[in-house]
Amino acid sequence: MYPLTGIVRPYAWGSRTSIAELQGRPAPTREPEAELWLGAHPDDPATVIRPDGPITLDTLIASDPAGQLGPEVAAEFGPRLPYLMKVLAAESPLSLQAHPDSEYAKQAYARQQADPSLPRNYTDAYHKPEMLVALTPFEALCGFRSPETSAAAIEALGIPALAPVVRALRAGDLRTAVRDLLTWPDADRKPMVEAVTEAAEAAPSPDADLAARLAGHYPGDPGVLVALLLNHVRLQPGQAIWMPAGNLHAYLRGTGVELMAASDNVLRGGLTPKRVDVDELLRVLVFEVLEDPILPATPVAPGVKTWAVPVRDFILYAVDLDGTRPPTEVPAHGARIVITVAGDLFVGESVDGTPVDVPAGSAAYAPASAGHIKLAGAGRAFVAAVRT
Repeated sequence: MYPLTGIVRPYAWGSRTSIAELQGRPAPTREPEAELWLGAHPDDPATVIRPDGPITLDTLIASDPAGQLGPEVAAEFGPRLPYLMKVLAAESPLSLQAHPDSEYAKQAYARQQADPSLPRNYTDAYHKPEMLVALTPFEALCGFRSPETSAAAIEALGIPALAPVVRALRAGDLRTAVRDLLTWPDADRKPMVEAVTEAAEAAPSPDADLAARLAGHYPGDPGVLVALLLNHVRLQPGQAIWMPAGNLHAYLRGTGVELMAASDNVLRGGLTPKRVDVDELLRVLVFEVLEDPILPATPVAPGVKTWAVPVRDFILYAVDLDGTRPPTEVPAHGARIVITVAGDLFVGESVDGTPVDVPAGSAAYAPASAGHIKLAGAGRAFVAAVRT
């Protein structure tokens, strides 16, 4: 078991307080801090602190894939950690986005590598399903809601130019509604979004207020209206959402622990100054209603719960200890990453019980060869692993 030091990414939408306060650093910070990366992704691998010196996690895994990941995981995924753990802190909305499934990612990346003239939409050949557990009250858009509900919300804005979008939604045609909004004529985008803001001021409603708030961040962006096609989710701390391949989503505000497949493939759909490839996004999106975006937790042991996700790449456990229980074993295997989000915990490996102090905001890494790990102390931690 080893201490693990992650990398903070300073995106403009990040918080100047959340990650710093979690780690016990002075706040507010000079720059926004959006994500704390804890994994072996080659763009920003975390550092393992070993007795013989620091080493990046991707280098450590590549040096001994079977010992670090376990033979079965190494055989299935190769010499790479198949998941990436993050602490995400959003002060303002992120882009609307979706991610490809595994088969499409492989094909699209191969086509892109073979033809330099194609847009560079893909950075790797992997899928990127993801989940997030809220640490604070958290607001997100996640998955399509009923087209009829969305039609009513857009019709209530009273903007005649949006009548074709309303008709498509009334017919249950989500694809056409999304396409029409994202291909709105450039010259008409700003006036249309301004009309949305005016309508919200004239007749406030939860949907109109959301659109007006997003328009304040992204004036002239048709993603303001695409957002009204999605479930507006408000999580309480400890609640989770699941975002499978093809799910259009956006984080709006809050701090959470995010766990995903180790990929950086993102197709954007608005609420961003970055390029939106509408045709490619439409190929990736799944145009189905997501009835309930909230992912229920399942208790697996006293003080330990998990969330069932239908992928092999990762599984997440939450561990809550009050200081009175004996060391609690976490039913996770292979390469594991632990982050404490409250209190002060010790993590020991089963061979000799050597403890690693993991106070709030700190992380630790256990290779497959460490065997089972146990947590002790008082606080809350999250443990990421490959699903077995």
